[in-house]
Order: sequence, then C-alpha cells, then structure tokens
Amino acid sequence: MYEYLLYGFLTLSLSILFSMGGAGSGVALIPLLNFLGMDFTVAKAVGLFAGASTTITSSVMNIRRQVVEYRLVIPIASMMVIFAPIGAYSSRFIDEEGVKFLFMLMLFYSASMMMFGKKEALFHTDSKLLLWVVGAVVGFVAGLLGVGGGNILIPLLALLGFLPKKVAIAVSFVVPFSALGSFFTYATYVELDWLLLFWVALCAIIGGYIGNYLMHFKLKQSHIKQLMAILLYLLGVKLLLHFIGVG
Repeated sequence: MYEYLLYGFLTLSLSILFSMGGAGSGVALIPLLNFLGMDFTVAKAVGLFAGASTTITSSVMNIRRQVVEYRLVIPIASMMVIFAPIGAYSSRFIDEEGVKFLFMLMLFYSASMMMFGKKEALFHTDSKLLLWVVGAVVGFVAGLLGVGGGNILIPLLALLGFLPKKVAIAVSFVVPFSALGSFFTYATYVELDWLLLFWVALCAIIGGYIGNYLMHFKLKQSHIKQLMAILLYLLGVKLLLHFIGVG
C-alpha cells in the first residue's frame, strides 16, 4: 500500500509539472521508479501507460477541433506506430545497462533542449520522405527507451523548420499511439501489476488536468521548463554516477 501511495504521489507531482511545460512526464517517472527499486523494463511500461493516458485526451480534442495537419502527422504517426513496438521488442535482446546508458543520454538531451534549445531552425524542408524517416527513427528509439517520443520529436521538428504550434499538435496526436504500441509490446514479456498501472494512470490524468488548469495563470513557460530541465539533469547525473560506480 505504501508503494502505491508513493508511486501515485510521484506520478501526480510530475504530471502537474510536465503538463504545465507542455511535455510528458514519463521521461522523469521511469528513472525515478527504477531508483526506488522497480525493475527498469517494468518502469518503462508503467511510464508509457501513464503517458498514453494523459496524452490521448488532447489527441482526441485536437481531432474534434479539426486542427490536426494530417499532411504532417500521417507520415510520422505511421512510422512511429510501426517502429515503436519494434524498438520495445528489441529492448528484450539488448543489455539493460546499455539501454540505461542511452536513456541517460536522452535525459541530458531533453534537459539541454529545454534549457538552451534555440527556436531558430537549422533549415526548412517540406520533404515527406524526411518525415517518414524521422517517424521511423524516433519511433524505434522511443520504443527502445520506453518513452512516448515527444521529448525527442518536438525539438527535432523545430530544428527542421516546422512551426511550433503545428509541431505541438502533431506530437500530441502521435505520442498516444506510439506509447500504447510500445506498452502492449512490453506487456507481452514482462509481468505487470495492472492495479498499479490503473492507479498510476489515474494519478497521471488528474495531474495533467491540474497542470493544464495552472497553465492559465501567469506562470512563465521559460521558468517551468528550466525547472523541468534541472530535474532531468539531476536524474541524468544520478544515472551517470551509477555508470562510473559512485551512485
């Protein structure tokens, strides 16, 4: 019972913070659950289920509002739905320490994009082929690491010159499908506590609503993202200490 309360509190708190910053909390929730003793692969499955639960609502709302640009979404979504489960299944055959090392790199990457990422694009492109490639690569990496992929996809699309508003809508549409595809793949070969999953998902949904509500107040997005970045840096350093034998 104590573990349920602890995991629920962490999920609620992270979901509030990250939803205020317009991102998914799975990237922070997974390493925290692992540090608290949860198996890394199980933690990835829990993080994916929680993330999908919170983002699927915004995806449905964007469809209803008819703001989804399908020309941008379909190539990315199609490839992520295919390659995210492949990445998740591949994780079974890759040394766990290797996956954790890649996860650590992603933490530093995500934190740096939040803290220092520039809005200027490297170049502008309308290449549909590039969108298919981006969807495949990001989908595979996201599935392998057990994340929805939004924290990888958003800065990447921005660097390719796509408008931030279109990117945000596209990512909110894509992530639930890739996250659920990865989750059900992990569920085929790891033992899961379904009661815990639904409890964490409920806390994530509540946290997401609270975070979205708080966004309407005069809170600076830059400050929120800096706080998120600091948290991700701390988690990354914790993993780094593990690899050099200190933590």
